[in-house]
Amino acid sequence: MSAAVWKILIVDDEPAFRKTLRRSLLAGGHSVEEASSGGDAVDIISSSPFQFVLLDLNMPGMGGLTTCRMIRSIAPHVGIVVLSVRNAEKDVVAALDAGADDYLAKPFGLSELIARLGAIHRRAQTGIDAEEEVLKAGDLEMNLPAHSLRHAGKAIHLTPKEFELLAFLMKNKGRPVAHVTLLRAIWGPTYGNESHYLRTYVKALREKIEANPASPQYIVTEPRIGYRLRDPEAAESAGNSSKPSISDADS
Repeated sequence: MSAAVWKILIVDDEPAFRKTLRRSLLAGGHSVEEASSGGDAVDIISSSPFQFVLLDLNMPGMGGLTTCRMIRSIAPHVGIVVLSVRNAEKDVVAALDAGADDYLAKPFGLSELIARLGAIHRRAQTGIDAEEEVLKAGDLEMNLPAHSLRHAGKAIHLTPKEFELLAFLMKNKGRPVAHVTLLRAIWGPTYGNESHYLRTYVKALREKIEANPASPQYIVTEPRIGYRLRDPEAAESAGNSSKPSISDADS
């Protein structure tokens, strides 16, 4: 379990699921509150700060996506992770576009949830944003003003588009980024269906920065969603311990 202690809000209309997840998180020393609806969650977030919100999509009344947008507008820096039985690509992309930082399909392992929360927490602590001049992940070091990339100290030549794509992924290190988000950020707002562009450039980047492009350690594919820039050192330190599964079957 992570050594960090967080204040977490669970938003789900299933009491048994909230109880199971709350018990697991409390065992790790975290402070946990519950909300059974989107409206209740918005009220709670408006009056009290949280590090994380664990949000279900399938709720009566105010839906999960609307709740996500409202929470993001109220608390721009809170980490939002959607937990849902819905795992279709359109649902995942919609949640990310609504402001979620990550998405986990039920059932999920507690260790994976904690690892995802830890990645979001590290991003918040390091303050990676568009103003940062040097981005780092593992042995990669990207200097934005100098338009340069080094891998283990060795200079790596990138084309302008490769540099833009890698910079965007590194700014969102640890977070799954949807295909459409990448296309519109790098190629412009009229793009969205040209996934072959991404495949071509990601392949080129992997050949330049990965020890084994066929088994990437940095740019990993998020099936049906997009890509995630992974920090191998952070992933290794998180460990591979197995934890009990948290699922809708527990409810």
